[in-house]
Amino acid sequence: MMDWTDRYCRGFHRFITRHALLYTEMVTSGAVVFGDRRHLVGFDEFEHRIAVQLGGSKPDELAQASAICEQFGYDEINLNVGCPSDRVQSGRFGAALMAEPELVGECVSAMRSTVKIPVSVKCRIGIDDHDEDEDLERFVDIVSSAGCETFIIHARKAWLQGLSPKENREIPPLNYQRVYRLKQSHPELEIHINGAIADLEAAKQHLQHVDGVMLGRAAYHNPFILASVDSQIYGKPDRFDNRKAIVEAMLPWIDQQLAAGARLSQITRHMLGLFHARPGARKWRRYLSDHAHLDNAGSDIVAKALELVS
Repeated sequence: MMDWTDRYCRGFHRFITRHALLYTEMVTSGAVVFGDRRHLVGFDEFEHRIAVQLGGSKPDELAQASAICEQFGYDEINLNVGCPSDRVQSGRFGAALMAEPELVGECVSAMRSTVKIPVSVKCRIGIDDHDEDEDLERFVDIVSSAGCETFIIHARKAWLQGLSPKENREIPPLNYQRVYRLKQSHPELEIHINGAIADLEAAKQHLQHVDGVMLGRAAYHNPFILASVDSQIYGKPDRFDNRKAIVEAMLPWIDQQLAAGARLSQITRHMLGLFHARPGARKWRRYLSDHAHLDNAGSDIVAKALELVS
């Protein structure tokens, strides 16, 4: 999620769950090849397992970017074929590429020929008038033939004209059944589902039909739902059973990030929802919002905010 799942968000989420696969923000292949790589795709070792999400439509450039990301140590490369924003469309990538499955296949093939780690594709169930089971089947058939074995599918179509990115997350109706049918027709593929999945109970229901579930905004706005992922999804012990323990464990890490040049507000903006629907949640959000941006703000600000919640 652009401007959301940066390294500080991922670090925060990794404190909550040891085993969930984390994703970066989408970064364009050109930016990785020609830009400040360490700033764009650098990450802390403790973030593993972690996938980098790339955007682009030039096979050679995507192959170069994938090789760079593999050298950085990522566990997976994910090609975004689902973002519907105008800016993404003008660059000929994102959801618009669902109309060009052969090109997506060429991109996947080039990426896979360059790296040893898995290459996955995130897409929609359809775009514009390409919105039938047959259209999704054709897209998946062509791209999987190029070597993609894992598809993360947002269970809404995207209207490339007429709807904003926010509207494309809300207005087109959800069609989970189409994703289920795709898994039934492709048992050999890993099919993961995404789209308005609010909690782990809903995730477990989906897992009766597909191989994986991607949580997005629900996990961002109410991050404590990740605290039970390890036990309920992976069958492993949970790291923490309460919110305060998460924050207390994070304080030394926050100090490390500040010493490395981060601003406290860059970290705490991702933590505002941790006490969602709990007594003191509003005081927690307000104190962090009012103080974390101040000059020389340190982890003591977070500790003081923690005293306001129960």
